[in-house]
Amino acid sequence: MEAFERARLDAYFARTVAQFTPSEPTASFLITHLLPERPAFVRAVAAMTRLAAVLPKPKSVNPAAQREVEQAVPVDTLTRGLFTDPDTALDYLESRAAGEAVSLLDVGGYFAPSLADLHSRFTGTLAGVVEDTENGHRRYEDLEKLPCPVISVARSPLKDPEDFLVGQSVVFSTEAVMRDRGDILHGRPALVVGFGKLGSSIARLLHAKGVHVTVFDIDPVRRTQAMSQGFAVARDRETALTGAGLVLCATGAVSLRSEDFGHLRNGAYIATVTSSEDELDLVGLPDVYTRTQVGDHVTRYQTTGHYFYLANGGNAVNFIHGASVGPFIFLVQAEILAAIRMLTRGDLAPGIHEVPASDREAIAATWLSYFNR
Repeated sequence: MEAFERARLDAYFARTVAQFTPSEPTASFLITHLLPERPAFVRAVAAMTRLAAVLPKPKSVNPAAQREVEQAVPVDTLTRGLFTDPDTALDYLESRAAGEAVSLLDVGGYFAPSLADLHSRFTGTLAGVVEDTENGHRRYEDLEKLPCPVISVARSPLKDPEDFLVGQSVVFSTEAVMRDRGDILHGRPALVVGFGKLGSSIARLLHAKGVHVTVFDIDPVRRTQAMSQGFAVARDRETALTGAGLVLCATGAVSLRSEDFGHLRNGAYIATVTSSEDELDLVGLPDVYTRTQVGDHVTRYQTTGHYFYLANGGNAVNFIHGASVGPFIFLVQAEILAAIRMLTRGDLAPGIHEVPASDREAIAATWLSYFNR
């Protein structure tokens, strides 16, 4: 990022912070993809809250960005286990923000397993959670009872440009990985598992590149949507896998179970849009498969008479190339800042909430004034 671009981004966030500055700031914990542009967002969060710690998602950390952030705020190691065990989660929050009001800024539902215990046992006050992803939204939605407000930006209209462009970046990186091994997209029927915002974007771009695309989704509504857009729709997962030379997983849940891998045709590539533990049941894959690194970002899984290739270890393939979606990501980040102000007001009932349309319109207008040039 050039110096003038950094200055413009900092000015954009400064204006956004001024629009949504809370009257009663809380402490905060920020889970985030620590990508090259992310320090500006971290500074904005720190301007609105006492940022107790940044917890970078471990498979999407840019070293230079981490060094920059570490100069200003604590950066801690993030694992699923940190918040899976309520006692461990509580000890961690107490070590960083004992007795304070706290906002939890999440990407993927990390805080969900221990949320009830944190709410009832923390020496401070849990103001609530802001969740950024569809996968995380579902994790909070699936809880029997939410003890505090959860503001989700996962289904916001301001996230639509990001989701569309993430889909495009997934196709770009998948094609680049294949070309590095002398393979190409064309001539390989593709299967897209999941026809949400990311999956539909992936399917459309593959189709535009001349690739034959089949869609599989467990939701019948999404299957009808795929058919209406001209895609073949698989009746069952097994048949779809058998004919696919490329499988792109975009559900945010488990796309491929352990028993599904055996149905892959020889030489098929698999790529995903999120972490391997969310999309793929690799742990359940039979031990008869040997794993061999056959490229910088490709692993070959092989057993007698069968083999397939896995891109980027099953983690989001677009993070190989930085997962950039340009300035559109700053729309979502500004909405997260608006959500922080909502939490600090203290007037939200437990449950899932959205940022008001009026705040989204204000964010979009500000964004256009800085980036529509």
